[in-house]
Amino acid sequence: MEPTRIIAVRHGETAWNVDSRVQGHLDIALNDKGRWQARQTAQTLAGEDIAAVYSSDLLRAWDTALSIADSLGLSVTTDEGLRERHFGDFEGKTFDEVAALWPDAAQRWRTRESDFAPLGGGESLVVVQMRIVATVSALAAVHTGQQIVVVTHGGALDALYRAATGQSLQAPRTWELGNAAINRLLHSPAGFTLVGWADTRHLDAESIDELSA
Repeated sequence: MEPTRIIAVRHGETAWNVDSRVQGHLDIALNDKGRWQARQTAQTLAGEDIAAVYSSDLLRAWDTALSIADSLGLSVTTDEGLRERHFGDFEGKTFDEVAALWPDAAQRWRTRESDFAPLGGGESLVVVQMRIVATVSALAAVHTGQQIVVVTHGGALDALYRAATGQSLQAPRTWELGNAAINRLLHSPAGFTLVGWADTRHLDAESIDELSA
């Protein structure tokens, strides 16, 4: 069985990325730079053989995906399973505010406790990885032997990277999750394989890279 080739893209920059503010499931739009990044990514991918474009239903991802899909003459199919991690009460707060308001919870977050879920409906790392891997695996299974684009979020891409490389959920992150970076994976019945990561050659300026939001 031929693998599915996956181009996984993080959404373009938002004002909250710049402010180091936790976005989670809140629907934050791209800023001007983010829209430019989306256009640059679209131009880079315009010549590739791509069967479908999938996106998180959150606006920052959908707008990024729409630029890519328009350049390919395709439509965007949204899937809630591609959303960012739900951060519960952390959402809307800066990293510093989270640390000041909930120091114990912030420490558990920063040390990547796999079963820690923020209060207010937040998800744990275990739950996020299960959701993302299941969602992308299901999408890939529909396109065996083809190539698809998946536009999602930093936490989702972190989960995919760990699934493809065997990194544990607790391992410190040493890889980048830049806005509008192009990341490439293969999916087969055996799981995910990493092909290339954090390609930002199509962007003139360094992308915002966050630890967790």
